[in-house]
Amino acid sequence: MDQLIHKKEHKTELIAHDQLRQYLTFQAGNENLAISILDVKEIIELNTITDVPMTPDYIRGVINLRGNVVPVIDLSARLGRQSSEITKRSCIVLVQVEYNDDGQLLGMLVDAVDEILEIPEVNIMPPPDFGADIRTDFIQSMGRVGDEFIILLNINRVLSIKELSQLKQVADYEGGNAGKETSFAALN
Repeated sequence: MDQLIHKKEHKTELIAHDQLRQYLTFQAGNENLAISILDVKEIIELNTITDVPMTPDYIRGVINLRGNVVPVIDLSARLGRQSSEITKRSCIVLVQVEYNDDGQLLGMLVDAVDEILEIPEVNIMPPPDFGADIRTDFIQSMGRVGDEFIILLNINRVLSIKELSQLKQVADYEGGNAGKETSFAALN
């Protein structure tokens, strides 16, 4: 009988453990954000970032990662905040995003990595609905930790290769037409 009770308790612990999700929490632009730990490939110290001319402000440059060229996105700037200031706590979180049914390794420059949190599934809520004028498609969900919420980012939306390249094309178009009237409809 004791074995049966022990097995039932063990099974309950496994079910409860399965309902916890792990997230890497970090700071970008004075905000606490997180991504699924499954999206994280590696966290590396900030080393030399090579600037790439004619790229948007949120593309910080490229790094050499074991002989491979990896683009680095300034997450704070990508989210519409100021560009990140480089400090001793700054680092690059390497993630793999989907692109044309393939994976592309990208680096996210963040102000600091905090910790790995386990958030129970019952504390994960859908993103808020602010209306049509405010973009929330980069938010996967909201995680409640104590009395606070942490924005859980949808990494494939925040770092969408397709969208990043489209934004670059718009910036190129507008840069080439400085001083001319430009309508967004003309770009489509």
